[in-house]
Amino acid sequence: MPDVLDASPYDALLLLSFGGPEGPDDVVPFLENVTRGRGIPTERLKEVGQHYFLFGGVSPINDQNRALLDALRKDFAEHGLVLPVYWGNRNWAPYLTDTLRDMVRDGRRRILVLATSAYASYSGCRQYRENLADALAALRAEGLELPQIDKLRHYFNHPGFLEPMIDGVIESLADLPEEARAGAHIAFTTHSIPTAAADTSGPVEEHGDGGAYVRQHLDVARLIADAVRERTGIEHPWQLVYQSRSGAPHVPWLEPDICDHLEERHTAGVPAVVMAPIGFVSDHMEVLYDLDTEARAKAEELGLPVRRSATVGADPRFAAAVRDLVLERAADQRGQEVTPCALGALGASHQLCPVGCCPARAPRPAAAGADSPYA
Repeated sequence: MPDVLDASPYDALLLLSFGGPEGPDDVVPFLENVTRGRGIPTERLKEVGQHYFLFGGVSPINDQNRALLDALRKDFAEHGLVLPVYWGNRNWAPYLTDTLRDMVRDGRRRILVLATSAYASYSGCRQYRENLADALAALRAEGLELPQIDKLRHYFNHPGFLEPMIDGVIESLADLPEEARAGAHIAFTTHSIPTAAADTSGPVEEHGDGGAYVRQHLDVARLIADAVRERTGIEHPWQLVYQSRSGAPHVPWLEPDICDHLEERHTAGVPAVVMAPIGFVSDHMEVLYDLDTEARAKAEELGLPVRRSATVGADPRFAAAVRDLVLERAADQRGQEVTPCALGALGASHQLCPVGCCPARAPRPAAAGADSPYA
């Protein structure tokens, strides 16, 4: 039997994700949840939902979260970490509030949260924290005792998150036609967000051109590109590009878009491109549609060989990284000296989101931060 690892003072881990429809009838209600409060008509949501209908109305994200749950539970059990793992979503079943209610009724009083977003941004961090605050407010209204909730730090530069992506890029390069392989370009992709949101991402001292969001992605891209060079002996040119833009066309968003980038690289004479979705934990709908469908169609139109490398998903190394993050945070809470594991120039992210970190346009309560009303 493995030695028992100490997760105290925590008594549970919550996997918190975005959620997605699991059938055609779920698509519009799911999109209504995502866009609630924006007044978007149903007919427009049906148009947006075509991406899901192309895949039978099923988002892969839920099955991918189930696989990650299994991987986490397996890793914890094999390494003697006694910590139950729950799962809740922001926008579809199992809903966050329902899961937190179950956790409270199970006697969980000190909960760690793993969000399926590795980087700092409003939509990738603070919005999750706002959803946690909403769920806690609902439980308080029901008269339930509220648990204390902490969120695991950003893990974009943890080796267990990076290593599967490095392997994925190397495998994709090896799968290219031999004559195009050495000169292949790497397009590191992530979700585009409004430039105003990027500029204010991260703690206040990191605000500025692109904020923490862009700096963190650039650091990951450099780490992967350097590792690819060290392991293959070939230095591939690379660029950080964006995908999955939405919203009003007059609002500036991060660019260039992946399809525009493929066209520009083809014009420049690049023989092939590997698309590496470093901004995403799993191969969910935005990866399947925006890269595997739309960007691949653009590449075929151009006659440009492309490959898309895998996301981290439920890789055992990622599960081990989560275990490491849990033990790191637990030791820190017990007052022990901790050396966080992180690669690259930026070092380990903050354990507690400070005041002013990734602010919302309209202030709302957010849990698991220095400004939490539920501390």
